[in-house]
Amino acid sequence: MNKITPQPGIMDIALYQGGQSHVAGVEHVIKLSSNENPFGPSPKAIEAVRDSAATLHRYPSTDHASLRSAIGERHGLDPARLICGVGSDEVLQFIAQAYAGPGDEVIYTEHGFSMYPIIARMAGATPVMVAERNRHVDVENILAAVSDQTRIVFVTNPGNPTSTMIPEAELLRLAEALPKTCLMVIDGAYAEFVDGFDGGASLVDRFDNVIMTRTFSKVYGLGGMRVGWGYAAQSIIDVLNRVRQPFNLSLTALAAAEAAVNDIEFLSYCQAENARLRVWLSEELAKIGVPSDASCTNFILARFADRAEAEACDDYLKTQGLIVRRVAGYNLPNALRVTVGDEEACRRVVAAITAFKGGVA
Repeated sequence: MNKITPQPGIMDIALYQGGQSHVAGVEHVIKLSSNENPFGPSPKAIEAVRDSAATLHRYPSTDHASLRSAIGERHGLDPARLICGVGSDEVLQFIAQAYAGPGDEVIYTEHGFSMYPIIARMAGATPVMVAERNRHVDVENILAAVSDQTRIVFVTNPGNPTSTMIPEAELLRLAEALPKTCLMVIDGAYAEFVDGFDGGASLVDRFDNVIMTRTFSKVYGLGGMRVGWGYAAQSIIDVLNRVRQPFNLSLTALAAAEAAVNDIEFLSYCQAENARLRVWLSEELAKIGVPSDASCTNFILARFADRAEAEACDDYLKTQGLIVRRVAGYNLPNALRVTVGDEEACRRVVAAITAFKGGVA
């Protein structure tokens, strides 16, 4: 009997699991599972959202010119070489849709963002996972995996959920060694948390096959608005815009993002508080036998003796109204990813894990 069937590879896609938000029977929980900004969005972004309500009957711009101009001015980039999407996820999807397909391979690293293999399969391509070294992206392993079929290499820098970062010199070495028929995508969702890091923009300017993506969902606190962007050679942007739907971003989302990128004072406050608290959180947990790598993001990857201890700690944290993220799905079963919250949240996490480790729990 004939039946409707999806394209090959679609049913191989594992559904993405977002961070948990609720705990049954527990009120007043603190969500530290999705790396959201604990300080919320910029007050100017909130005001822009309110102001946009009066014009919701109007279609948004199709070229996102005003937002691209603001991003360009903020980061010193050519607005004509920018593209905006529904989160950086959509920009990544544009890239795979435009440049990979059946018979092609897409490389990602073992602890990389779980959307990469999903995006590859959506395009009909074959995802190829490459081993990392001590939770760090390993350029040699990537290059060893490159074949004649490789069309895209996804590199998260800084990494999620590892929080680690590879030096810019290693990114340069990878860009120089990759064949020109292969795109190198630097996913910089957490780039704003690294002082002095341009997210890969300088490499984009040097290599026509390098693309950089960024998001407003993390440091800018606009995860609910879903706005991201990419920067690449003009020829690539021209291709990506051909697969982008003209009204992919709402009028409200565009207004919020533009206001956020222009509020440098609020951005600086969020960056400074995160830098201070992630060091404190990491150091305090290390004192009680829960180590983590030096974080370059707004979260830490807390490591435990084994999977059983990590899951038991997670269960206890939930009873205390603290929701963190298990990362066994990222091949890190003995770890928990903990968003750096505000000072109260960080102190509650340390107190709860201290109680758990001390047998008080």
